[in-house]
Amino acid sequence: MLNIPKILAQELSLKSFQVENALQLFSEGATIPFVARYRKEITGLLDEIQLRDISERYTYLTELEDRKKSILEAIASQEKLTDELREKIETCLQKTELEDLYLPYKPKRRTRATVAREKGLETLAQFIANFNQPNSPTFALEAEAEKYISEEKGVKTVEDALNGASDILAEMVSEKANLRAYLRAYLMNRGVFVSLVKEDYPEGTTKFEMYRQYRENVQDIKPHNLLALLRGETEGILKVEIEFDQDFVLSYLESQEIKTKNPMIRKFYQPMLKDAFNRLMKTSLISEVRSDRKTYADLESIKTFESNLRELLLASPAGMKPTLAIDPGFRTGCKVSVLSETGKFCEYHTIFPYQAAGQRQEAAKKVKQLIDKYKIELIAIGNGTAGRETDEFITEIIAKLERKPIKVMVNESGASIYSASDVARQEFPDLDLTVRGAISIGRRLQDPLAELVKIDPKSIGVGQYQHDVDQKLLKKKLDDTVESCVNYVGVELNTASKELLTFVSGITPTVAQNIVNYRNENGAFKTRKELLKV
Repeated sequence: MLNIPKILAQELSLKSFQVENALQLFSEGATIPFVARYRKEITGLLDEIQLRDISERYTYLTELEDRKKSILEAIASQEKLTDELREKIETCLQKTELEDLYLPYKPKRRTRATVAREKGLETLAQFIANFNQPNSPTFALEAEAEKYISEEKGVKTVEDALNGASDILAEMVSEKANLRAYLRAYLMNRGVFVSLVKEDYPEGTTKFEMYRQYRENVQDIKPHNLLALLRGETEGILKVEIEFDQDFVLSYLESQEIKTKNPMIRKFYQPMLKDAFNRLMKTSLISEVRSDRKTYADLESIKTFESNLRELLLASPAGMKPTLAIDPGFRTGCKVSVLSETGKFCEYHTIFPYQAAGQRQEAAKKVKQLIDKYKIELIAIGNGTAGRETDEFITEIIAKLERKPIKVMVNESGASIYSASDVARQEFPDLDLTVRGAISIGRRLQDPLAELVKIDPKSIGVGQYQHDVDQKLLKKKLDDTVESCVNYVGVELNTASKELLTFVSGITPTVAQNIVNYRNENGAFKTRKELLKV
């Protein structure tokens, strides 16, 4: 089997001890941020990116090794495992290549080739294949096929016999790993994604107009374009195909599989190869190419989402200052919450600046009272519905004030998700959802990282196609980003929430809760040594 640490060192251009030591630390439960910061001397100064590359590739290769074991056992149980096949399986480094090698031995549903074998036509197929050699003598193909006619087995004519033999040979050709690998690479390099809007949707009636008659090389398509194509296909608006030169494919198969000059054998092989590709290879190969491109698009898109999330999490905090937080709204009014300089909730009101002139004046009066009462220094306004109008409304108020608070529009994505979450209910069990949302908006301005870690990263709104990518992979990558950011910034032990503490390397949710409980019972930690009491 593979020497995974050695392979990782070669692939990632690292020294063997760096890979081995990093893997040992991971096996002991150390997280990537922890290893990157506190075990540099053991890993030879590996950074987070290098450590993550090691971790992800190691996971891939260990999954590959597990699959190899299952496949070797399955083939061995059929008594078809040769030394050559074992070596190919044990040395392959890609899951696709491994599945190609396993394909001829994989249990199948009942196929046309299966039926032909049941009729006793495998011997005829093998006979024809044996005569497909450069120096093979000519022979009467139909005369040979006539020997296999059997009313009892359902082979009524010479044509039935030859068709059955063709089905058997077509299946054998379709399962050859070298042919599949070449054609898959050909589709990847020379194929073209083509999309059309279905006839049910006249021009100008869809959000996919740029893909109405769209063409792009498979290898060159941009991640966002592919995700848009697949979304349009899923919604039933677009028809998406991969175009390629079928004549080239058939010529390639003939060059690889037809070895004789015997015109009768050549004439038999040509339609058989066409059938092998069209019926047994094309759909699966195109599916594999699409899957490969989708995986690439997911990874590249998620990199962008990670970058966007990191930018949000590491945004400069406005600081611990008295804050007026506003969740704007038209019909239901604007929810106004007051937060102390430590983010503690003080009071809330609902104002209606857009109903009538009298109510607008009353709303302005209430906002001014709160600004004066709490000496407000920051005003956070959610950027959702009525955000622009509320910004103008607050601007009018500030213009008349002697001491002018700083007004900031805040991205409110995910605030509604937070307001209905268990975390929000535990923090503010007696408050309405909309008030919790306003509090979250204000705290995002005071300290973005501390507040945003309470929300599922996917709910923050990190990219246009985040719902189209692999959701399991997206969650893992975004969670990794949150963990990385928290460990990059660090936390204030005496004010950090349980949610924030949980992302610190080495602190489990239970330990985080115990830290908060200790603070509540004994007051602030005075030394780091006190943590030993938790």
